[in-house]
Amino acid sequence: MIVMKFGGSSVESASAIRRVAAIIKDHRSRNPVVVVSAMGKTTSRLLELAEEAARGHVYFVSKQLAELQDYHFDEAAECVSGEPLERLESSLKRHFRDLHTLVSSLAEDGRELTPAISDEIAAYGERMSSEIMAAALESAGVSAVHVDARRVILTDDRHTQATPLYWETYARLRRLPELYSGRVAVMGGFIGSTERGATTTLGRGGSDLSASLVGAGISAEEIQIWTDVDGMLTSDPRICGEFYRLRSISYEEATEMARAGAKVLHPDSVMPAIRQHIPIVIRNSRNPGNEGTRIGPGAAGSGLVKSIACRENRMVLEIRAEGTRALEPEALAQLSDGQGTSPEWIGRQGNAVFVAVRGSAKPDPARTPFEGCVEARIHPCSAILTLAGDRVANAPGLCARVRNAMKQIPAMVLSAPQSEHAIVVVVPQDQLRESAALLHREFFARPDPSLFAPCRAEIDDRKENPQAMDHRAPAYASRKLRLVMELGR
Repeated sequence: MIVMKFGGSSVESASAIRRVAAIIKDHRSRNPVVVVSAMGKTTSRLLELAEEAARGHVYFVSKQLAELQDYHFDEAAECVSGEPLERLESSLKRHFRDLHTLVSSLAEDGRELTPAISDEIAAYGERMSSEIMAAALESAGVSAVHVDARRVILTDDRHTQATPLYWETYARLRRLPELYSGRVAVMGGFIGSTERGATTTLGRGGSDLSASLVGAGISAEEIQIWTDVDGMLTSDPRICGEFYRLRSISYEEATEMARAGAKVLHPDSVMPAIRQHIPIVIRNSRNPGNEGTRIGPGAAGSGLVKSIACRENRMVLEIRAEGTRALEPEALAQLSDGQGTSPEWIGRQGNAVFVAVRGSAKPDPARTPFEGCVEARIHPCSAILTLAGDRVANAPGLCARVRNAMKQIPAMVLSAPQSEHAIVVVVPQDQLRESAALLHREFFARPDPSLFAPCRAEIDDRKENPQAMDHRAPAYASRKLRLVMELGR
């Protein structure tokens, strides 16, 4: 058995869903279990809708809910037909009636938008996309069954950022008959439930974690993460115009890249797979013939930089103690602006530690929680580049190469916190692109073809545009009108 996870951009439209159905059909012999994200930007729209409802903006809520409804019905009608479409439309009607009732209680009755209600609203995206995907498979001639992920993904009750109950989840997955029925099981990612049945979400990007949980629970031979790029890349194509695809990397390298800003993989998603030694493959749903990037135990090319990940728009605090006294990073959690800012320990240089917060945050350096004389210096408008690779921190001469490549830029080269797989470089935000290009030229001028493959990445402007559904043309007017009338009853 394998697990195939498809992100929001892979199921954002009817054509995309048909493409995914064809990919799944090609893998039918491997008994796939399919995990899908919400369609396009649906989760963002649902959360925005919930917030506006809590503010009492009734007109905005009604308009947005109608648009969201039209989007799902229109795309469903183009990729599903016959009896599966009839069943699907009936189910979607129920979902939108329930969603309408829920947001109306916020907008009109003054009900409080609690984290639990926010989870309940956000979960509709995956609940509906997974039903559409299962119906699309049926229409494509693939026997499929929909599974409500809340039946099997058990979590604690920390709404909006729930932690899975791993062993309880694995036990439910192993007992779920739909997974062993000979049909393709389809479920939504990102969502789960408490043992009492309350809907929870795993945090943004949690669909990857859902896929990893399912893979570990069924002891899958492979977990496939299908997205809109060919795999893990040597640089971010939006920042650096030069990049290659990594053929394979280790679990540790992938985790380091994800934590450092690479957006292809959720930082925590590899953990269940690591424990079960299950390989993860990153593949492109728009280019299914490409082999992608394989993530597994062990690493080739020890001491080589594999990727340059970027984090933009950070404020960096340099905290230096008197003499050579070491600073304890655990105490840095006390550095906060009082508004939920989570400072991140990014590295060390001599007796100084470096902490980063997002550029809009305002931590107070005077609140450093250390005894004695402490000097704090702020580096505003900074960017952080992380060079990731197997044991690069200990590679002879590598830091010297970084400094030499960056000699024209005021860069700070740091040792990464508690990791031998990364080197951190802090540069001014306005010199990020130049810095990334210089480092890529230094370390990937002659890439080893056994480790790196040529790659062409298509930059999707919709990732920067929250109005991801504006490309749709009006259709199915009579059905829309009927559905709006029914929801308003």
